[in-house]
Amino acid sequence: MRLLVVGAAGMLGHTLVPTARAAGHDVIERDIDSIDITDAAGTAAIVAGDAPDVVINCAAWTDVDGAEEHEDRALRVNGDGAGNLALAARAAGARIVQLSTDYVFPGDAQEPYVESDPTGPRSAYGRTKLAGERAVAAAAPDHVIARTAWLYGAGGKNFVDTMLALGAEREEVRVVDDQVGCPTWTGHLAPALLELAAGPTTGVFHVAGAGRCSWFDLAREALATTGSTCRVEPTTTAEFPRPAPRPAFSVMATERGADAVHLPDWREGLAGFLAARAGSTTTTAGGPR
Repeated sequence: MRLLVVGAAGMLGHTLVPTARAAGHDVIERDIDSIDITDAAGTAAIVAGDAPDVVINCAAWTDVDGAEEHEDRALRVNGDGAGNLALAARAAGARIVQLSTDYVFPGDAQEPYVESDPTGPRSAYGRTKLAGERAVAAAAPDHVIARTAWLYGAGGKNFVDTMLALGAEREEVRVVDDQVGCPTWTGHLAPALLELAAGPTTGVFHVAGAGRCSWFDLAREALATTGSTCRVEPTTTAEFPRPAPRPAFSVMATERGADAVHLPDWREGLAGFLAARAGSTTTTAGGPR
């Protein structure tokens, strides 16, 4: 496939691009320096010139708290920008894969969310991402909306790296234990997106790490696996208020049949990330100077 990856310089793109190339795909990388998805005409011209078979949109306004104050700006990227890219993909005869999020749900469920469950975002970020889902679905019949959650990986700021850094500096960290979700490693998500890009089915797919845990559980597992002696203590969301509300329950599952894409358990993802991280650190430390 000839793939156009938009948002290629971000955390997901950092893994997706080399994964796609290793699989034998022809990959075109675009980021904010070479495409402005809020510019409909400019986006259409660039996509037409790139002539991809599939567009994968990893570009997004991801500052969840900042979106509360600047929802209009977040909407231009997450909503209007996604729609512009979908229109451009359709005009170019390309399929589009749009990344979305667990934040489109209210986070008050008792059972895992599946694709057909009613949405109801409670944050500006969630509202803008849901707007993007709707814009893509309306603009391009050949579309995939891939909802994921709690994403982490190399090439960008993420929760696991933050916990490991704090664990190296402190004797104790306090982490919320009343938010539950599905941690997802980019190393597992990237090949799943390539599978969805190959088609032929369309619609909404839930693609997140299997199982569930709290942020406290994730931090404790990461620190224990790396041999840290830092203690991890549970706390509550109320003790760490943020501008944007966080979903208390973000566990996702799938109701799709044979076309569903299943990721490994979140513990496998964490182990893979930590192993890759350790290998990268070792290579850098032992390399030429």
